Amino acid sequence: MNRLTLILTTALIAVTPATSFAREAPETATADHAIGPQYDTTHVYVAPGDFDRFVTSLTATFGGTATKKGEFQVTPTTSKTMSQLVLTPAGSLSVFGFLTPVPVPFGAERTGYLVDDMDAAVASARKAGAARLITTFLDPIGRDVVVQWAGGVNMQLYWHTTKPNYPALATVPENRIYLTSDVADTFLRQWSGFAHAKVLSDDKAAPGAEIGRPGTTYRRVRLSSGYGKMAVIVSDGQLPWPYGRDMTGYEVSDLTATLAKAAAAGVEMLVPAHDEGDRTAALVRFPGGYIAEIHAPVAK
Repeated sequence: MNRLTLILTTALIAVTPATSFAREAPETATADHAIGPQYDTTHVYVAPGDFDRFVTSLTATFGGTATKKGEFQVTPTTSKTMSQLVLTPAGSLSVFGFLTPVPVPFGAERTGYLVDDMDAAVASARKAGAARLITTFLDPIGRDVVVQWAGGVNMQLYWHTTKPNYPALATVPENRIYLTSDVADTFLRQWSGFAHAKVLSDDKAAPGAEIGRPGTTYRRVRLSSGYGKMAVIVSDGQLPWPYGRDMTGYEVSDLTATLAKAAAAGVEMLVPAHDEGDRTAALVRFPGGYIAEIHAPVAK
């Protein structure tokens, strides 16, 4: 079974006692259904005319490989899309260029997460507070579902009859989720309960300059689980563009060199490299409109 076939079905702190969402976590633990972050992909939808340029710019920036492009139906209802899986050392992406209108609820899910048992994972997600946007559907080699967490955070869960085998990542990407305080603790409680996530840090007064709001502060929670890393960015929602449009942060060893490769591949700089405490970060826009954060750790 080749990698192209595998992607089709994906189509789609240390915590102190004062951390409120941790105190409210369910008492009964559920099983952890994660497989590994190399199987968890950011879903990117681009116009067909931008498809090839986007995929080429990704591998030029981060390295890695892409499966052969094809045209397929990857939803349970009639549709057709170009589809390609891009495997880079910094993270995996599922790229779609729909040739027909995109059926609901597809197009709004930010990630596809591989699980070891679909029914058990769905039951666990619902118990943790997620709602299904579409019930589990069959595909040629597995099953899929799209769920929504508090704050309108949409994710796809998928399962394969035969487990795929992707290379381990050099660095694990960061799912970047922007929320207001109205729902942040609820989302954190839900996701921590489902994903068995560990809170790495919870800075309630991070510098607002990190999200384009100098002179203010915001809450930044960083977590890690079998599904990879996550940054929950909690603010009043009054964010200057392009903050909030970035779905994923990619860690690289040399930010300057990576940004130079990106520029040569037609990637646009939106927010130049700047210090953010333990990292240096930039925001860029790839051909086709995909906006991402790229960062490198600061040497200690």
